[in-house]
Amino acid sequence: MFSNTGKPLTELQRIFLEPTDPTHRQYEALRAYFVEGLPSQEVAKRFGYTPGSFRVLCHQCRQHPHRAFFLPPHKGPHRAPKRDPVRDQVMALRKPNFSIYAISETLKAEGHRLSPVTISLLLKEEGLARLPRRADDERPDTPRPTAATVADVRRLALRPRPLRTKFGGWFLFLPSLATLPFDHLLGEAGLPGAKNIPAAHALRALLAFKLFGNARHRHVMSAVFDEGLALFAGRNVMPKRAF
Repeated sequence: MFSNTGKPLTELQRIFLEPTDPTHRQYEALRAYFVEGLPSQEVAKRFGYTPGSFRVLCHQCRQHPHRAFFLPPHKGPHRAPKRDPVRDQVMALRKPNFSIYAISETLKAEGHRLSPVTISLLLKEEGLARLPRRADDERPDTPRPTAATVADVRRLALRPRPLRTKFGGWFLFLPSLATLPFDHLLGEAGLPGAKNIPAAHALRALLAFKLFGNARHRHVMSAVFDEGLALFAGRNVMPKRAF
């Protein structure tokens, strides 16, 4: 936490200059920055914060300057027994800026099951602010989700092949739909579209959900991986953020 480059600290000096309570540490760090005028990076290093997390802490202080730092202790246990054995491991994994999800996966591989929410609460108890949003090249080299296939009508394969779908009844409407100048009407209406998802393909997807028969249309994400839905709309896959 506090790094002293002068004389060795006495035991009483350590009580004030090496805070172990999270709120005390936040108080001393913010006081050093706002009152003593020390540079942000120097304060972050002195009190064990990353530069990014300390900037977040300063922002929170500006937004809520009248917060209470020193509160009476609550009765009962202060720490969850499940979190105590791995607390030091969580702190060590946070030093290289691992996210709460990366920390959770690392602990899981070692036989400790802590959810990202639990890890977030634990870090908050230790006085560590949330990591600022980072670009991909700034994140630690950890396993990441596989990117979904990009929706693009030009990648639609019309070769004969078997597929499974829960919505085969939709295709009974295609003969009637084929008799309509669908694309021409949409072109005259001037509806927006793109090369990868023209307006007609987008409208066919919306039409499919009109035939869905489910009152809770906000739950359609469970169906966007259905191959029949993509084929009805004339796409290779459905865009996952379109609904």
